[in-house]
This record gives sequence, structure tokens and C-alpha cells, in this order.
Amino acid sequence: MPSFIIAYVKYVDAFNRRVGRLMMYGIFLIVGVLMWSSVSKTFFMPSLWTLESAQFMMVAYYIIGGAYAMQLNANVRMDLFYGNWSIKKRAWVDAFTIFFLIFYLFVLLYGGLESTLYSLEYSQRTRSAWRPLLWPIKALMCTGFVMMILQAISQFIKDIAVIRGVQIK
Repeated sequence: MPSFIIAYVKYVDAFNRRVGRLMMYGIFLIVGVLMWSSVSKTFFMPSLWTLESAQFMMVAYYIIGGAYAMQLNANVRMDLFYGNWSIKKRAWVDAFTIFFLIFYLFVLLYGGLESTLYSLEYSQRTRSAWRPLLWPIKALMCTGFVMMILQAISQFIKDIAVIRGVQIK
């Protein structure tokens, strides 16, 4: 394999690993916001921002962490046949099906970019009492889609390496 392809795989994997490991700690932030929501509703005046903040953080948690989950093969597979196949046959199937995933991610990215631009142009806000702007979370979603596309390409390259009998470390 050419050195620039190996460098691409290593860089994308390292970046997504770091970001994914960082996002793992986001669950504590979400729990803190939800705990504050419960405490403020019980003892103080309810906070307007807690529910939507927790929802936005959960979106970021899943979308940004998606590339790391893909890297760890933590995604859901129909394991009826897949588990019994050889590593090479799995690589062949994964190398073929990854194109469907990449197509789907590009469709999501296209829709996300259109929606983000709309949100920026019209200063779109939620309909709640807090009324936060929507473009930051939509932009974060687009970033997550790009990270997943880059990771999917990295996975494709690793599958091709397995098919060719080469190992990328």
C-alpha cells in the first residue's frame, strides 16, 4: 500500500480515536445537566435550558462518537452468517457494503448542510421558551457526518488491505 494511504488511515483513526475518547466523557456532562434539571424543579424555579441542552448534548454524543464506534466495530451487524465467515470473506462483504454506508452518509451530509445554511440564513431557533439557535448543533452534526465518512473510507482501505493480505498497523 502506498505510504500516503497508510498515513491517511493512521491520521483518521488517531483523530477519531481521540475525539471519540473525549466524547465518552460527555455522558457525565449530560448527567450533570439532567441532575440540575431535577434539583432545580424540586427546590428552585425550573430551568428553561436544561432539557434542550441535554438533548443537544446527546445528539453531539452520538453523532461525534459515531466514527469512533465504527472504528471499534461497535456497530450493529446481522451476525447470522457474518460471524461464521473467514476474515477475508468479511473484508470482501464489508468492502462492498461500505459504499452503501458512504452514500447514505453523503445524503445525510447534504441534507445537514442545507439545513445548517437555512438555520444560519434565517437565525432559526427552537419553539421553546429558551429559544436557542439551531445552527450550532446542526453544524456539529455535519462535522460528525464528515468524521464518519472519513472513517468509512479508512475502514474500506483496511478491508482492501485484508483482502490483499497486507496489514496496516
